Amino acid sequence: MIGVAILGSTGSIGESTLDVVARHPDRFRLVAIGANRNVTKLADQIARYRPAYAALADETAAGELRQLLSHSTNGAATPHTRLLAGAEALTEIAALSEVDAVMAAIVGGAGLRSTLAAARAGKRLLLANKESLVMAGPLLMDAVRAGGATLLPIDSEHNAIFQCMPPNMRVGTASPGVRRVLLTASGGPFRDWTREAIATATPEQAVAHPNWVMGRKISVDSATLMNKGLELIEACLLFGLPPQQVDVVVHPQSIVHSAVEYLDGSVLAQLGSPDMRTPIAHALAWPDRIASGVEFLDLVRTARLDFRAPDPDKFRCLALAQAAARAGGLTPAVLNAANEVAVQAFLDRQLNFLDIATVIETVVARSGGGGVGSLEDVLAADAESRQRARERIYGSRPFSYPAGAPQQVRQ
Repeated sequence: MIGVAILGSTGSIGESTLDVVARHPDRFRLVAIGANRNVTKLADQIARYRPAYAALADETAAGELRQLLSHSTNGAATPHTRLLAGAEALTEIAALSEVDAVMAAIVGGAGLRSTLAAARAGKRLLLANKESLVMAGPLLMDAVRAGGATLLPIDSEHNAIFQCMPPNMRVGTASPGVRRVLLTASGGPFRDWTREAIATATPEQAVAHPNWVMGRKISVDSATLMNKGLELIEACLLFGLPPQQVDVVVHPQSIVHSAVEYLDGSVLAQLGSPDMRTPIAHALAWPDRIASGVEFLDLVRTARLDFRAPDPDKFRCLALAQAAARAGGLTPAVLNAANEVAVQAFLDRQLNFLDIATVIETVVARSGGGGVGSLEDVLAADAESRQRARERIYGSRPFSYPAGAPQQVRQ
């Protein structure tokens, strides 16, 4: 039995992981689940899946959870689950001795410490928290090597690349014979919009992804193509490649999840339905294959696969991420922090969609760069960049949507 801990169990990746684990009770045992502050959903998961541990990083939310569970069990304590609370709670469950595999799916910089803890503890680390690599890639890769952990990427693109690499590949090391990696991008909900139409885009439109069901923040990242930029930075670290050997191509159908081009002219691609349970099942069972519950791909019904280059004028965030990948050091952490603040401001209707890139560019330009010497260096750069982004956004007049902004404006 493989003991599993899911960090970020209340998000879309976490819920998909729970679904795959529940399909194989003879193979996996759910040891622990954790989240930041989603009380209601975590309470439902505790009741349904009965893990040995449950954690909430937000202590106020944890108090609400205890009260909710107490009421739901007629005043009795939850007998089958130990509740943990506070900033170190997620780190604690990531390193539990009875845990073999850790799904790191907490969005943003909040998932960094627990991801590092799982790596240092030598776990099978299923990495869905891309910010851990973007912010502190060298530190995470060092922790994986020092702890003897097995790092398996969960992002559909990186998991696809992993599947297309030689079977003896080592994460973090370039594989012989690989010419380049092709990261596919759906293009998001605005791929066919004009730049003028995108300028009036609302949060509701940005999170309405045409192919994937994801959280609000990552959906906006997909709409700006920052998600693909962060994935490019990840790919360089995971597969030991310089940025010039990682290309992005827009593929609206989201059927080809990514591809690897070899020196002999071969291109190996991984195809499948756009369902995150496929890479989750692959990583949980690797090197075996298990049923994931996804709909099988029908190529005849799919009929066609389209590809095109991304438009740099409409999606400036991609170019900013590419530049950060070339700069290395702390620059990706600065980029990520500024992006998180800018995306939240957009979701709060305090920033125009196109100005997400403007804020990021301003903050990165003002940063001093530098190398990643320690976790403290990363966290300091993160905090400083967030403050600069807030000053850039909230020091000016709040943005408001123009009256009658179109709900869907196409070319």
